[in-house]
Amino acid sequence: MPLQYRAEFDAVVTFSNGGGLRTHGFRVDVAHADATEAEISALFVSACRLLMVSTVELSNVRVFAEPHLGTPGGPSEPPARRRWAELSHVISEGLVTYPGLPAPAFTPHLTREASRGVYAEGTEFAMDLITMIGNTGTYLDSPFHRYADGTDLAGLPLERLADLPAVVVRSAGRGVTAEALEHLEVAGRAVLLNTGGDRHWGTPQYAVDAPFLTGEGAQLLADRGAALVGIDSINIDDTSPAAAGTRPAHTVLLAAGIPIVEHLTGLGDLPPTGARFTAAPPRVAAFGTFPVRAYASLPVEEPHDHHRSAGWLPTS
Repeated sequence: MPLQYRAEFDAVVTFSNGGGLRTHGFRVDVAHADATEAEISALFVSACRLLMVSTVELSNVRVFAEPHLGTPGGPSEPPARRRWAELSHVISEGLVTYPGLPAPAFTPHLTREASRGVYAEGTEFAMDLITMIGNTGTYLDSPFHRYADGTDLAGLPLERLADLPAVVVRSAGRGVTAEALEHLEVAGRAVLLNTGGDRHWGTPQYAVDAPFLTGEGAQLLADRGAALVGIDSINIDDTSPAAAGTRPAHTVLLAAGIPIVEHLTGLGDLPPTGARFTAAPPRVAAFGTFPVRAYASLPVEEPHDHHRSAGWLPTS
């Protein structure tokens, strides 16, 4: 069993409605050996069920190894440590995201050299302009992208974009079908389609016979309440000539208010479940699509966990 810790301290409390409280040698359970005074103060207030607290001043604080004794509101386990996974492509000047769409162009507004005449000696800044289409790099589609009366980027609720439980779907074929999704629990989750299409990023092959989500697959995800759908391919829909310009996945998902993230990368590094996904664009009004910093957080398995799987240990 891992070590548990307690904190001992003196405290002076003042209340917003007047009066105060002093205590000497009070002890609370803490989650780890380096618990901060802010954490200890919060545990103390919770343990004593104090109301209308204005300030808490601690002194003579010491943290020591001792089994927990069950402080009210105290921790039973340390908070889980997490690691981060980048899931976005880098945007650089001249980047071609989708054949036929303009590449981003960078232009200096104020150079570092010119800024030296504007600010105090030794102070300089660079201010730059970027001209780009919203469909650049790894980006998110809002319903406004497909529908004139759909929710725009500024109107998307954060619960559709941030800290979503992720379900990663491995796909070997071109089209991700309803059958491939049938067994999954997707309600309230970010469904991330790991097709391997990102291995061709930045090459002409990226747009050739690219993987996609079928219309039936999109309908299943909409019917079952997916919060967001992403793919590591050039488009969530089939863009080949055989599709004749139809966009059933965009049509179905965006009609249901489900944001779409395209051009993801690194999904192969995520487990099927257990990651938390975020892809939030700026709050731009009357705009449908914009690049995002897409990423996932993952629990770090501790070395004492004998049930850990190979390949998921933290590195030094």
